[in-house]
Amino acid sequence: MIYRQTAPFPADFLWGASTSAYQVEGAWNEDGKSPSVIDMCQHAAETADFTVASDHYRRVMEDVALFAELGLKAYRFSIAWTRILPGGVGEVNPAGLAFYERLIDELNRHGIEPIVTLYHFDLPWCLEQQGGWNNRATIDAFVEYARTLFTHFGEKVRYWLTINEQNTMILHPGAIGLPEGGVMPTAKSLWQQNHHMMLAQARVMALCHHLLSAAKIGPAINTTSMYAETCKPEDAIAAHNWETLRGWNFLDVAVHGRYNSLAWRYLLDRDIAPDVAEGDAAILLQGRPDYVAINYYSTATIAASRGDASDISARAGDQQIMLGEPGVYRAAENPFVGKTQYGWVVDPVGLRLTLRKTWERYNLPILITENGIGAPDELEAGEVINDDYRIDFLRQHIAQLQLALADGVEVIGYCPWSAIDVVSTHQGYGKRYGFIYVNRGEHDLKDLKRIRKQSFGWYQQVIASNGQSL
Repeated sequence: MIYRQTAPFPADFLWGASTSAYQVEGAWNEDGKSPSVIDMCQHAAETADFTVASDHYRRVMEDVALFAELGLKAYRFSIAWTRILPGGVGEVNPAGLAFYERLIDELNRHGIEPIVTLYHFDLPWCLEQQGGWNNRATIDAFVEYARTLFTHFGEKVRYWLTINEQNTMILHPGAIGLPEGGVMPTAKSLWQQNHHMMLAQARVMALCHHLLSAAKIGPAINTTSMYAETCKPEDAIAAHNWETLRGWNFLDVAVHGRYNSLAWRYLLDRDIAPDVAEGDAAILLQGRPDYVAINYYSTATIAASRGDASDISARAGDQQIMLGEPGVYRAAENPFVGKTQYGWVVDPVGLRLTLRKTWERYNLPILITENGIGAPDELEAGEVINDDYRIDFLRQHIAQLQLALADGVEVIGYCPWSAIDVVSTHQGYGKRYGFIYVNRGEHDLKDLKRIRKQSFGWYQQVIASNGQSL
């Protein structure tokens, strides 16, 4: 669709940026914080760990001042469960509450909307030792953790997100880190975890609506559109298979309170369907999101399965993520899109398509909570970081976002990844995403100085012009 007139961004559009607790905060074992599963995972020795990260815990006021200078209207961040409840349940840690109180108050003082993610991959290690998400008791623990946050911060936070990229945790757990011993959970175990997360999410959304009448809450998954490699009908079926299993099934449960029928048949056929207790169906129906958050980076191109192990391949640049499944789909190449140096597809038009599909399927407002390009940004003489590639990437995606608005999609905000450089989950500090450079290496912390990149000034103008100046 080519329009005669462009659609303006809404006056209250949430121009923002994102981070997560374990990737930005550091101070991993200070002020009462206990270890999370991230802290206990096996990570490559040659890349930065998460013990110091970007030192945001100590520099929070300085960082928020930079966010305000950037002009952010929103800041999407996660709260570390282990800072609030070091035991997973029970006694609340006052120092943890105080840190997030300072952060939230400072954001509000600068007119920056706090968008809080309850859970971003970092389950308390003490709960993992008791079975983690395989243990139904973790559902109750998550609900009580959420209750603590709603009680303490409910009057100061209007936007909440439940679980970040639940589909990544279930479909690609190795992308987050290898568990102790290096043994990955079975598919059956992962889908049981998924079911328990769905129940926890539904109960937390219902609790939010009960306690906070003015708040909005929703899920945040990594979603994308799938292209069929050719016009061959079997390729179209395979693309639909993977688009459903990878994305729609997770949002269908969150929004409609029921499993997607195709996905459920797949789980039954593979004998990996979760055990569903009496009353679970009613619990899933309790939760109703006010909006849907999506993390969009790239699309995928899919071909029909050959039915054997040749369907499986590693995604370039992300060796922990295996693509393809015999009998379901096979990853294919798309000659019409670009790629980053890490092998990620660059497809701005795919964002528009994904937004259209998500809106038509759920008819809920959409918040983009991640979108960005990772690169080994270089600090040049005069403290200059020329990241024109990031400007170009974001410019193209925002232009397609504006076309989605013209298509009639209700998009309420755009929070690219990331506000400031963070530790990439499995590629350390060699892969940077931020508008603000953090002066450190993989193991050499240097001075951790904050330096504005070229993209900082560009995004500042985008926000100031409400998207008119790209």
